Amino acid sequence: MAVGHRLSLHRRAGRAVGERCGGALLIPPIERIAETGSTNADLLARLASGEHVGEGHWLVTDRQTAGRGRLGRAWDDGQGNFMGSTVVHLTAGDPSPATLALVAGVALAKAVSALAPGVAVTLKWPNDLLVGDAKCAGILLERTGNSVVIGIGVNLVAAPDLPDRPTASLAGEGRGIDRDHFAEVLAIAMVDAIWTWRQEGVGSIVRAWSPLGHPVGTPLRVSEQGIDGTFDGLADDGALRLRCADGAIMLIHAGDVELNRPRQEGI
Repeated sequence: MAVGHRLSLHRRAGRAVGERCGGALLIPPIERIAETGSTNADLLARLASGEHVGEGHWLVTDRQTAGRGRLGRAWDDGQGNFMGSTVVHLTAGDPSPATLALVAGVALAKAVSALAPGVAVTLKWPNDLLVGDAKCAGILLERTGNSVVIGIGVNLVAAPDLPDRPTASLAGEGRGIDRDHFAEVLAIAMVDAIWTWRQEGVGSIVRAWSPLGHPVGTPLRVSEQGIDGTFDGLADDGALRLRCADGAIMLIHAGDVELNRPRQEGI
């Protein structure tokens, strides 16, 4: 896959982000720091203070001491892994901000597939990237005013031990990826995906996400409500279609959705 080409199928997309212009590769700005508590928290604080953070600007750290995932879960800093955040400034006419999780997922899967060919990755709605059934990357969206901070963590070299799910790293799959190179590829892919989201709507993102997502029929559980069912694709607005045991379709617009793995005896 050629990263840097827009997800759009239409010629009107214009020049691909990442195309060389006058000998220079057009890469969004990436600010690198040695250590912080949380790149998401840092960008949120900058925005709250009135500082202008340009859309597409990335803050990437070597170590993160207070990283977090959805629902306040702690996330291991995993030095050598990718830990970074970027900003989207919402404008009139933008699709639902909640669908930026799908946008980020598409960009993330494209970047990983480009740099780790042969490693089968799957997107789990709405915010995880899996290798097999093990979590390899996560996405966290946080909003302040008319801006959304998108945080992404990727297990490039090491996978943390989590009590409730298996984890994987790309190095464990035999793919050594330089963190800074990964940041550049992801930044380009994210610009492309956001362009598609704005210009072509959520439908184009859903069509890009669907072949990357878990297969139809995958057993799922909506954790907060304790509802079990199987994956039945995405609705046009990006909601998850959950097929219940009685055949009814429930639309899940937000929530913590997990793979419904068989319980081991004694657990």
